[in-house]
Amino acid sequence: MTSDPEVRVFPFRTDRLDLDPIYARLREHEPMSRVVLPYGGAAWLATRHVDVRAVLGDPRFSRAATLGADVPRLTRDEVRRGPTIMTMDPPDHTRLRTLITKGFTPRHVERLRPRVELLVDGLLDRMIADGPPADLIECLAVPLPVTIICELLGVPFADHRRFRGWVGAVMSTTALSPDHVAEQVGQLTAYLRGLVARRRAEPADDLVSALVSVRDNTNRLSEDELVNFVRSLLIAGQETMVNELGDVAYVLLSRPELYRRLADDPGLVPAAVEELLRFIPLGVGDGYVRIALADVEVGGVVVREGEAVLVSLASANRDESVFDHPEAIDFDRTENPHVAFGHGPHFCVAASMARMQLRAALLALVTRIPTLALEVPPEELTWRDGSRARGLTALPVCW
Repeated sequence: MTSDPEVRVFPFRTDRLDLDPIYARLREHEPMSRVVLPYGGAAWLATRHVDVRAVLGDPRFSRAATLGADVPRLTRDEVRRGPTIMTMDPPDHTRLRTLITKGFTPRHVERLRPRVELLVDGLLDRMIADGPPADLIECLAVPLPVTIICELLGVPFADHRRFRGWVGAVMSTTALSPDHVAEQVGQLTAYLRGLVARRRAEPADDLVSALVSVRDNTNRLSEDELVNFVRSLLIAGQETMVNELGDVAYVLLSRPELYRRLADDPGLVPAAVEELLRFIPLGVGDGYVRIALADVEVGGVVVREGEAVLVSLASANRDESVFDHPEAIDFDRTENPHVAFGHGPHFCVAASMARMQLRAALLALVTRIPTLALEVPPEELTWRDGSRARGLTALPVCW
């Protein structure tokens, strides 16, 4: 490492789901590199698997220290946003996370699998009956996760088009103006406050009602924490899964030999889901900024107290020292310690739920529509710009 490393403009180039080649060069020559973000100045960027895990698992790197501070970030308005479970450190983060962990254990998720499979079959029944061509985003990738998160939280599905727009604004980096984003976030927050009030008056068998009960009967949750918590769950359960489902289908259909292999051997679906989670770089901004609370040595450099650090989950998942031929999609990969769901205290609490939905959707597709194919060439597809997540605006298919 040099004492005065080059500072590069971040985020790096985004082209569909292609990962910028600069990540491979950085992993080899400068695994802890300096980058400058659109707002707030420079940060360290961790690109190797070992360093990413080290940062995510070390309590000396704080998310809470970013609140209200002019830290490196993708959007200007992040400074104005209040605390959420994603911007908390233990013990506050642990306190909130514990409230919902039981709802996302593998055992509880397994009990939900028949409902998910029934929903997938119904959505495909409708798509097949309508006949090709079809938009797989609107026919499957949107209604499946949106329905499931609505049912879990107790959010009326009839309102999904309203909060789809609000969530899109929350995920915006450059697509919308900061003022418009703030307005949309305010509308979403007001909607959720109204939902909390309704569940307080008329409890139901859903997660919002359970959290309201915790709020009203213990001192473990404030009203603002409750609303922000529900907002975080709604965003993660909706936007992330919609894009992940669409991206998985795109990768398989743009490489028809991979889809045909799964159609010929559906038993490979679980391994395929793990490999696609590793391979697909879902996020544009490569995670959340953390602030060093002390001097910490990582990857051959010393991150000084007060400095910002980013981690690239996508780069870690292509680390040649961990994965053989990482640029290839290999359904026969026996060891796959990917970090698509993060690591450490902020490891995605709904990882089991995401895996289950992806497996159910993919298994149904390859068994029921083995001849599924893209309706248009891959280069004609349109990708959403100015958002934190990489996703298609539509995925036209035929069979």
